[in-house]
Amino acid sequence: AAHHWWAQRVSAVALVPLVVWLALALASGAAADCAALTVWLKAPLNTILMILLLVAAFHHAALGLKTIAEDYIHSRARFAIIAFVQLACAAGGATGIVATMLIAMAN
Repeated sequence: AAHHWWAQRVSAVALVPLVVWLALALASGAAADCAALTVWLKAPLNTILMILLLVAAFHHAALGLKTIAEDYIHSRARFAIIAFVQLACAAGGATGIVATMLIAMAN
């Protein structure tokens, strides 16, 4: 329980500067169109920060959704729902990382 609590706090703290970075980048026109987003995401620092954002966001989501399921689902379905949430968050994070890498490494 203490590990889960700390992991939620650490991921939340990590997300603050990463979300600010992404918001500033988007506000400056980094995603004005597909070409601009591709150029922006090819910069190594942006690639790394995007991957860190994806890892932190999906990990934080998985932790929070697991807590909600544990607190509010009292049926036999709880284990299956928690397993589904964990797998969905892992799949979402992996998909985002692969997409980021494909864009970053495209010619």
